[in-house]
Amino acid sequence: MPKHSAGVLMYRIRSGRLEVFLVHPGGPFWAKKDLGAWSIPKGEYTAEETAEAAAAREFREETGFNLEGRLHELGMVKQAGGKIVSAWCIEGDCDPADLMSNMVQMEWPPHSGRRMEFPEVDAGGWFPLAVAREKMLKSQSPLLDMLERTLAPDTEF
Repeated sequence: MPKHSAGVLMYRIRSGRLEVFLVHPGGPFWAKKDLGAWSIPKGEYTAEETAEAAAAREFREETGFNLEGRLHELGMVKQAGGKIVSAWCIEGDCDPADLMSNMVQMEWPPHSGRRMEFPEVDAGGWFPLAVAREKMLKSQSPLLDMLERTLAPDTEF
């Protein structure tokens, strides 16, 4: 059975250009990876929590930023590893320099028995869609198309 995650794709319009907020995963595995490594802030949830509530919680945990306003459902994508990601969008703004991620523990180096603590997210940034398509996980890039369709002039929230 696939795991389920939920996340938020925050967007803003600057000088007539659509930008999205993405995060870079923390920890040693991702330290030297850039293109194809960024993601929407997201995380797993269980049956005790709605996907939408989990998306807002994960955004807050991974960035330290609170969401203001109503989330709008984008849809779902299946990541390369089989995980199903449900996503919402919201217009907003935040300063990546103020990002404060929660910490996670993992065994590092692998099979060493040594536990180390790393930020779940080590960076955030605003990117125009063309750059976001290069930076984000390929299996999440359809979320950008979903966002464009959602923001089309004839679409109402």
